[in-house]
Amino acid sequence: MIRVVLPAHLRTLARVSGEVELQAGPPLTLAALLDGLETRYPVLRGTIRDSLTKKRRPMVRFFACQEDWSHAAPDALLPEAISNGSEAFLVVGAIAGG
Repeated sequence: MIRVVLPAHLRTLARVSGEVELQAGPPLTLAALLDGLETRYPVLRGTIRDSLTKKRRPMVRFFACQEDWSHAAPDALLPEAISNGSEAFLVVGAIAGG
């Protein structure tokens, strides 16, 4: 079971509370995780990444095992700790300003 933590506004949109759990078979890539999230919660399509290009939205960041995965290739394999559910994959709303 893969654990995903969404920012509050996306949890509200998807009508979930707490972490989201997904099933995904190996190999677990960034694209596979996001595809699974959008399949289970269709209302999130286009909010995390562009529907056509599949590129991450500018104000959204990804973190896995305390590392920034925001610029990782879609076919990059996620860490084992994410695959086995011992760590959660974080989708974070970026904050701009100064």
